[in-house]
Amino acid sequence: MNSRVLRIESKRSVAPWAGAVVLTTALAFLYLLDGGWWTGTTAWTAQWTSLALWTRGVLFYLWPLAVGFGALQGLRDHRSKMSELLTTTPRPAWHRAAALAGTMAAGLASAFALLVLVGGVQVLAHTDYTHLGWLPISLVGALSLAAAAVLGMGAGRTLPSPLTPPLLTMVAFAFTALMHASLGQTQTTTADGFPVMEPKRISLLSPVVADVSNVFVTLSVPVHVGQTIWLLGLAATGFALLVAATPRTRLLALSPVLAGAAVALLVLPSDPSRIYVRDEAAAAPVCDGPVCVARAHQERLADLAGPGKEALRLLHNALGGRAPVSVRENTAVQPEGSTPRWSRTTVLFDFDDDIVTAAKGKELTWALIAKGMVPGCGPVGWFTAGEDDVTRTVAVGWVLGDLRSLPSTESAGMRREFDTKARAVWKGLEALPRAEQVARIDAMRAAALSCRGDTLKTLTGGASR
Repeated sequence: MNSRVLRIESKRSVAPWAGAVVLTTALAFLYLLDGGWWTGTTAWTAQWTSLALWTRGVLFYLWPLAVGFGALQGLRDHRSKMSELLTTTPRPAWHRAAALAGTMAAGLASAFALLVLVGGVQVLAHTDYTHLGWLPISLVGALSLAAAAVLGMGAGRTLPSPLTPPLLTMVAFAFTALMHASLGQTQTTTADGFPVMEPKRISLLSPVVADVSNVFVTLSVPVHVGQTIWLLGLAATGFALLVAATPRTRLLALSPVLAGAAVALLVLPSDPSRIYVRDEAAAAPVCDGPVCVARAHQERLADLAGPGKEALRLLHNALGGRAPVSVRENTAVQPEGSTPRWSRTTVLFDFDDDIVTAAKGKELTWALIAKGMVPGCGPVGWFTAGEDDVTRTVAVGWVLGDLRSLPSTESAGMRREFDTKARAVWKGLEALPRAEQVARIDAMRAAALSCRGDTLKTLTGGASR
């Protein structure tokens, strides 16, 4: 298809309007609505992989729109009452179908590419970590919109009714919703008894991906391959329906989508742990002495190195040989709802931790001490606040020799409540002999690192669970 044909078809088709609607509604969704795509290290403009995954996330409504626009375009010949006339021309039917389908596919894929470009410009300003691992995620997203449009066009030509576009849009939306709800998800229980949802293999037939919860998670290669096969099958069926002229050929046109689904389900991983996998390149450590961050956040090392070394010095002064010897960003990828795992020799932190996020200047040293003493045992991916916050405040005060109000993103009222409780515990701890203080701090820290005891009861001399 040469550029002249493309220009002509662009003027005669809804492709430019479809692309404009896809681009503007996606940008409106991402910019005007407040959600997880704007917060923390997984914001859609923070990292390349996060950008690719969040823009794939908005396909939950862009994909049905593409199907609907395709069906609308597929009605063109029927609306103009030219179907019989066109069958008498010597030009093969697939020539016209290719020009029309190519224009729609190119328009929607270009709109998606522009959406990624808008985010990519901002990513360049926020991170020094560049890579191409995100590209397959975005390419599959663009392919999904192109395949949806071609499928819609074929369906619109096969069922030339004004009701076809809205009905197909609703069916496609129901499909993307069900694939990420009851039909495509299964509920399991973690070892600690917390209910979590895990994706089934069939859910990967939807181009939509789950919300981004960890910057070190990406889609595996089998997912890219399986989804590409499935989407090519959809596009092939749509194109075959565009050129089919008899009921028999229309029935045969369903073969590519059925074959694509069968092959894709053989390629797509059945184990949820092989769908979203750890991005080893992003998680690789970049260090300044004993202080390390992930490669994905290497630009933050300069600001963290000084406070990290100071935190280790203060912890060593307070704990002696029992103190941690390094500070590292936590790059472990654990299942949502599981109990976190901590180290006695390493202070593990996350840039999305409440206390680390709120810390400024010397408060960052206090935050790292807090993570070394009471890292927190709330289930992975869940927000928790309670007695650990009180224990953490007292533990940091003991290391510093003076009780301090720790930085936090919690409400001022909640922070005051924690500080009031911490002050009472602090006075009790301060009144004890030094040896007893050390014993209680050691017992408290053991409970905090193992997540098998009540840290506050241990610190106050009560029985631990």
